[in-house]
Amino acid sequence: MSKGTVYPAESREFRDAKTGVRIRQVTAHPSIHHHPFFYIPAYDDRMQWLVFVSHRTGAAQIFVEERATGRLIQLTDRLDLNEWSLHPAHDGRFIYFTAGAGAWRVDTDTLKEELLAVFETDSIKAKGMVGAAMGTTTLSHDDRWWAVPVKFGNCSRFFVIDTQTGKASVILERDTIGHPEFHPNDANLLRYAGPHDRRIWVIQRDGRENRLAYRRNDAKKEWIVHETWMPTKREILTANWPHGVIGIDVDTGAVRTVTRFNAWHPMLSRDGTLMASDTKNPDIGLQLFDPNDGIGHARTLCFPEASNAGEHWNTDHCPYDDGPVRVYAPQHTHPHPSFALDKSRVVFTSDQSGHAQIYEAFL
Repeated sequence: MSKGTVYPAESREFRDAKTGVRIRQVTAHPSIHHHPFFYIPAYDDRMQWLVFVSHRTGAAQIFVEERATGRLIQLTDRLDLNEWSLHPAHDGRFIYFTAGAGAWRVDTDTLKEELLAVFETDSIKAKGMVGAAMGTTTLSHDDRWWAVPVKFGNCSRFFVIDTQTGKASVILERDTIGHPEFHPNDANLLRYAGPHDRRIWVIQRDGRENRLAYRRNDAKKEWIVHETWMPTKREILTANWPHGVIGIDVDTGAVRTVTRFNAWHPMLSRDGTLMASDTKNPDIGLQLFDPNDGIGHARTLCFPEASNAGEHWNTDHCPYDDGPVRVYAPQHTHPHPSFALDKSRVVFTSDQSGHAQIYEAFL
């Protein structure tokens, strides 16, 4: 099938066998599907679209579910999509993505694709399937600025693209830049991931004040990973795998305990009052907890029963401190829970059926 193809609704509803929570399976085709990475919204703010990637045509393509009708619409038809790069515009007009060595956006109404920037490199992403190799990008809350890390040989360059003028500026060059995220309420402030032992960095949109936000405990080989902004503060919440979640004030450096269970990909609701996380080793399902009370008592939402590939997670410290790690962790096997703007549901991916499909769990 090709760009513009409209597929009939595939959704069905059922109850989680253990919690009784209402679940909606969004996709059903026997191929790989996944929503954007956990801290990137899967819906526009009006919740007109649910954005996802489908491999049903034989290659990764951007799709949307038109939520009013349930129809699935194919927005791209190309062989070079960087499938973890997509970021929906908050106003729902565009979906931004990288493909090959270019930065693109597709209009959700006309399906017209627009090339915003071309990078003179063989591959935008680093090699591998995790971290900077995923090629994630970030869009500011006002849809004005799009930040894209690009690999150039042995270094990475951090581009910020003005989505109104198309001007692309390099704000930083360093060894590695991964998983960037604009602050949800501040278009001048970004965080990004550096090397595993110096993970969390913050920087201004113009490149000023690039600094390490958290200095990990090297003696304990802390594995600081899967971070996201607290929307209501200048604070970053991150997994200290597998010991729980901590909060880091980026101005004072103060660190607080958020929760103490094995939260894997912990994500906040847009109002900062609720957090959801998948779990691994052991998999105890999707957990909900309060990120503000210093206790973070977990309650089970549902059980995705995803395969959660990645043996390197079976550890109590950062495995990269022990030497090179062979990583096999296809990301579509991870639930990556993420909230809808209105906090009515959590979207997640699961391959429990034998193929990765998109699901929603209703709160």
